[in-house]
Amino acid sequence: MAKPDDRSDNVEKLENMIGHTLDNMDDARDYLKAHSEELSEEQKRQIRAKNERREQSIEGMRSEIKDEANDQK
Repeated sequence: MAKPDDRSDNVEKLENMIGHTLDNMDDARDYLKAHSEELSEEQKRQIRAKNERREQSIEGMRSEIKDEANDQK
């Protein structure tokens, strides 16, 4: 039997995911600053590109939080 669709904690989960993603972005920026001289231009580009994708993910998660808030009203 399928489990019931319980979305009561979706906002909390999304907020946690946003927090973790922001931490990862900060870690990547710090790594880039600390090791910039050791990294190739391609490695630097990849780190920046990954952070851009993380930012897009955060925007999507924030949109989902708004949707959840509207659904709970």
